[in-house]
Amino acid sequence: MKTQLHDEPRIVAEAENRMRAWVRSGEITDRRLSSRGTVAADRGLGPFVTISREHGALGSLIAELVGQKLGWEVLDKSLLDRISQRYRLSRPMLDLVDETSSNWVHDILGTWLDPHIVPHEKYLTHLRHVVMAAAQRGRLVLVGRGAQFLLPREHGVAARLIASEPFRVAQIAHDDGISAKEAYRVMKAVDLGRANFVARYF
Repeated sequence: MKTQLHDEPRIVAEAENRMRAWVRSGEITDRRLSSRGTVAADRGLGPFVTISREHGALGSLIAELVGQKLGWEVLDKSLLDRISQRYRLSRPMLDLVDETSSNWVHDILGTWLDPHIVPHEKYLTHLRHVVMAAAQRGRLVLVGRGAQFLLPREHGVAARLIASEPFRVAQIAHDDGISAKEAYRVMKAVDLGRANFVARYF
């Protein structure tokens, strides 16, 4: 018990140091993303289609149909596979930060306690690199993950898929095998996470 009390100031100080580093990292990322238009335009990206979607609005299915119709590659959850392979990161850990609200406890204390945890800032940096590399090849359909903000509009088309809440609830309940009440809760949680992700980083 005495050791635990003795270590507490050191733990708090370390947490504060990591919090300050996290904030600085966020500011750096924000500056990098704000200058993306000039960099991207010089690289001759596209053509591409980006699809943002409400949860339960069949975004993945529609993206696949668009890809089949155009004969283009579709990147949805497979973006995470590419990040995992390219940067040798845990795929389940990427799922934890994919289009979710930023959480300083996860991003700072989590990485301190477990080096396999991927903070949001690192995920966003890797996501941007993979998206840009794919867009350089063109003929691409990208689903979610703020791709419409990472890529210049003049080289592609950005679409937003929406649907009524009853339709979305029914779709989620069917796909996940859960009750309508639970599907409604999931729908709201996922939509909030996606909205916070976009607002925080874009």
